[in-house]
Amino acid sequence: MLPENLRDSAVAAAVDVYDADALTGGRLDRGELTLEIAPEKIAPVCAFLKNDWKFTRLSTVTAVDRYPSEPRFEVVYHLHSIDRNERLRLKCRLGGDAPEISSVTPVWRSADWYEREGFDLFGIRFTGHPDLRRIMMPEDWEGHPLRKDYPVTGPRV
Repeated sequence: MLPENLRDSAVAAAVDVYDADALTGGRLDRGELTLEIAPEKIAPVCAFLKNDWKFTRLSTVTAVDRYPSEPRFEVVYHLHSIDRNERLRLKCRLGGDAPEISSVTPVWRSADWYEREGFDLFGIRFTGHPDLRRIMMPEDWEGHPLRKDYPVTGPRV
């Protein structure tokens, strides 16, 4: 259901009409629209926004660790409609036990390395990703160094 504070947003209303269960919240702050999307709906919502609303550019996929809060992780997507010069932020919240979300690489090929970075540094699994492996840390590295519970001094030898 579309939150009261987003009733004036055409994009939020369109997502709500497309799939009423996809939109879990959001806000408009300083002219920047943020929509909170149910994690299991992210790939179809992204395809809808790209194809129907011309958000043709994915500029970033990143993650935030909210440890010790639950849900622990947020995956954040920054979209850009070049035609309208409009930007949109999508957020999905994931639990900390086994964080997993569908890959959006079938929608935007540019998600490839961003998702690999999220996997490498936070341990978030992007299901359906064509090549989910470490991108920054060595292949034999243990753990995910941007998690807030990762030892600051690194592993003890």
